[in-house]
Amino acid sequence: MGVQVLKEIIRISEYQGKAVEDLDYEVVERKGKGHPDYIADAIAEEVSVELSKWYLKHFSCILHHNVDKVLVVGGQSWRTFGKGEVVQPIRIIVSGRATTEVTDKGERITVPIGPLVINAAKRWLNKNIHMLNVEKDVIIDYRIGRGAAELERLVKTGIPLANDTSLGIGYAPLSTTEKLTLSVEEELSAKCGSKGWEFLGEDIKVMSLRKGKNINITVAAAIIAQYTSSLEEYREHKEKIKEEVYKIADKIVEGNVEVFVNTADDMTDKTGKGLYLVVTGTSAEHGDDGATGRGNRANGLITPLRPMSLEATAGKNPVSHVGKIYNVLAFQLANEIYSRIPKIREVYVTILSQIGKPINKPQILAISILPEDKASFANMKYEAEEIANQFLSPEYFKKMTDDIVNGRVRLF
Repeated sequence: MGVQVLKEIIRISEYQGKAVEDLDYEVVERKGKGHPDYIADAIAEEVSVELSKWYLKHFSCILHHNVDKVLVVGGQSWRTFGKGEVVQPIRIIVSGRATTEVTDKGERITVPIGPLVINAAKRWLNKNIHMLNVEKDVIIDYRIGRGAAELERLVKTGIPLANDTSLGIGYAPLSTTEKLTLSVEEELSAKCGSKGWEFLGEDIKVMSLRKGKNINITVAAAIIAQYTSSLEEYREHKEKIKEEVYKIADKIVEGNVEVFVNTADDMTDKTGKGLYLVVTGTSAEHGDDGATGRGNRANGLITPLRPMSLEATAGKNPVSHVGKIYNVLAFQLANEIYSRIPKIREVYVTILSQIGKPINKPQILAISILPEDKASFANMKYEAEEIANQFLSPEYFKKMTDDIVNGRVRLF
């Protein structure tokens, strides 16, 4: 990458806004792995990885596919203290495009799309939703069409060509509220199904509101009916969740924190109908739907007071779809700049592709840096350019593809 390319592509500027922690308020959300939107993202990505590995095994390259249109249609269930049943199954529809036939040395090879899709979806559900009976309570269907020939061609070139005009956005570091939100969901989720936490389902959503130095955390946590014998035991489960969140917060936050759990509950309802009781661990069992791209961004959070891309990272091919690749790149580059250059308070990265152009030659890679007080922006600019230049090398994109296929990159 020469100086001319740097001049044409990379733009470094000093951030003119306030640091997010200096704002009067901050709102941060994370949807856990049992949330229908997360399920849609996860299955989309699991199918993409399954396809990628099959293509690599049989053709030594990842062929064109985009399966980023997964819909989770909620089922119906009944539940009360101590028991429950799914009476209408959850339906999951995997939709998108893929290379379904390949001619290799005169031989036409058919890709087993159906088994690949269904096996990938079942595997993820079995591994991640511990109370869900996948064979009984879920119907998995797919609508995969053949990808456009010109897009298939783009993937096969030496340097992949962007198959969309799209942008990726990332930033670093996480604010205290963002760290807290991520940690609360991940640490609670890690307890699901473990000893003493059998009652906790994977459908956990965390919404944090910081006002000044005070943070309110609202947790929606699915509680398993089969492990909850009464209204009093339900109350104990909620209290245990709340106490755990306070423990997590004590490790991260210095200011005041207030925790709320399942605030829509009718705590006078002894039948359990007015409580967040579930049978499977996910609200998808009873009418709550989900779709790819409606959940967490590529750093695992939903952050409306930060710049965000609305692109779904999940399910897009990891070779040429910039809606995936550039969002991963933006967060990785932002973190690299923040960790390597002293006295940066915040850094934001925006990268924009142009369809049909090499993915390592975007239209613009814009980096905006907020220095710490009295730190010199001029001293940071050159170092940031050098780091960005490394991230535009073909080798970086090849490594990123490999990391995505092998699950070494957070996508949602």
